[in-house]
Amino acid sequence: MVFSFLLGPTGLPPVVALEIGTSKTVALVGEVREDGHLVITGLGEHASVGVRKGEVVDFDQALVCVRAALAAAEETGQVAIHQVHLALSGNHIQTLVNRGTFPILHAAAGITPEDVQQVTAVARAVNLPPDRQVLHSIGQTFYVDGERVARPEDFEGAKLALDMLILHTKRGQVRNAVKLVQSLPVEVADVAFSGLCSALAVLTPEQKEGGVIVVDMGAGVTDYVAYAAGMFAAAGAIGLGGDHLTNDLALAFRIPRAQAERLKREYGCSPSDAGHGGRVNLPPEVGYPARSINLRSLHVVLQLRLKEIFQIVRSRIEEAGLLRQIGAGIVLTGGGAGIKGARELAEEVFGAPCVVGRPIGFSGLASVTDGPQYATAAGLLRYAVKTEADSKRKTGGGLVRRLFGN
Repeated sequence: MVFSFLLGPTGLPPVVALEIGTSKTVALVGEVREDGHLVITGLGEHASVGVRKGEVVDFDQALVCVRAALAAAEETGQVAIHQVHLALSGNHIQTLVNRGTFPILHAAAGITPEDVQQVTAVARAVNLPPDRQVLHSIGQTFYVDGERVARPEDFEGAKLALDMLILHTKRGQVRNAVKLVQSLPVEVADVAFSGLCSALAVLTPEQKEGGVIVVDMGAGVTDYVAYAAGMFAAAGAIGLGGDHLTNDLALAFRIPRAQAERLKREYGCSPSDAGHGGRVNLPPEVGYPARSINLRSLHVVLQLRLKEIFQIVRSRIEEAGLLRQIGAGIVLTGGGAGIKGARELAEEVFGAPCVVGRPIGFSGLASVTDGPQYATAAGLLRYAVKTEADSKRKTGGGLVRRLFGN
């Protein structure tokens, strides 16, 4: 079936978010109201094949999944999709903080917006290996003559500095993902870090100001971002996720992965239940005999892997010197947020309150607005709306333009 773009209330075509995840590929269609509110009008999803730990490893298989997800989104959203924004994840995403400095020639006149633009350009100019590419450059803290300031304009000083958080990734990974989508053919307007998107979907300004960590647990990768005093302070990705819990169960009890996945979803790893007895009986499957699983053992296996993931995130936040600034606690998103006991276990590891994060400030499809597993795609819609107008004003263009020169 062929559709034409249906313009939203603002007269603009819908925005489309595409997330090629390890376990499933999701496409969301969103329309922007005049007040900036996002209405989700279309959803397409398909089980992912050819994707491992957030990275495309089989082009042809992944292409089938992307095509199916986009076709379903077109059908439900009643649009023809020609352009998407693409979410990117994987443990190839790394961060660094680069401080740029700029001399103020007329110190007594005060720092001007032009001075701020100059120091921002210097802070963004980071040298990376040839195989690395900047994904996001996020300004953090300004300094005037070594003193931290919130807004440097009109301050008098001889030297202005800015700390810039740089998220960078493997150039080849981005190019491969973009080429995959372009082969449909569908244009890729921009690429964004999945963890940042999840944070945009589920956090309030109050949480960012109070200090918060978003832990987005997908099937193959766990992304995290941290805000402190309203500032985007840290981010990263770990090559561990929900599939690793499933694999642990399958190996520990010598059962098929499908049965292990059901056990994970149905029984979880609630710490309060770990000491209790009880068993669950599994029927035989091809190549596997019937089994009786001790629930206490099941909980222990799941807890060990979940604790490992949370402890890695905690250690990275500690290394960044941010743990004491996390007053608003932890927000869990992604498919892993639905595992019973995951929230309580995160509270135990981080020593802070934890909630399951769901997309806020959206309307439309209830399955999306209430589902932590859709946080990345929903947040990518918000990212697209916020950055699209700004990208059009910049002659340099976004990441895709810088990579492909078009």
